[in-house]
Amino acid sequence: MPAYDKNDLERRMNGAVESLKGDLGGLRTGRASTSLLDPVTVEVYGAHMPLNQVATVSVPESRMLSVQVWDKTNVSPVEKAIRSAGLGLNPINDGQTLRLPIPDLTEERRKELAKLAGQYSEKAKIAVRNVRRDGMDALKTDEKKGVISEDERKRLETEVQKLTDATIADIDSVSAAKEKEILNK
Repeated sequence: MPAYDKNDLERRMNGAVESLKGDLGGLRTGRASTSLLDPVTVEVYGAHMPLNQVATVSVPESRMLSVQVWDKTNVSPVEKAIRSAGLGLNPINDGQTLRLPIPDLTEERRKELAKLAGQYSEKAKIAVRNVRRDGMDALKTDEKKGVISEDERKRLETEVQKLTDATIADIDSVSAAKEKEILNK
């Protein structure tokens, strides 16, 4: 059985791009998005739970989030978790519902978010390069075992490099679009 598996490499590289899109989706751009609260965990029932397991998050208007807490006893812990999440949001308590107005971003905060987007992008690129390295190692292993010839290894290495270049170009375009969105709002 050859060690090299092109489909596995493609799947792992695409996974890095999808992970980046998820990370970038959590960055606030001045518009309300339910994904903004994805990183928030709430301490309820003696455990830390994701916010979406104790409340429903919705976007009633473009600059407002609404968090409908299912159990009235959890309203205070949810409010505390949102305040301490470092998202710059200040919940307004309406009984069992928390309203979260989305404040305008300062220029300084926009630059911080753009820098963070760049860091997420770099992490994704590193993941893709690690997948490429695994693919190259697998090809060398296959050549040593006599599964493929030297010419075949070189041809496949070129294929792996093209896949890597295309994936990194995807990462760059996704990241550039998000940075533009952050800086131009």
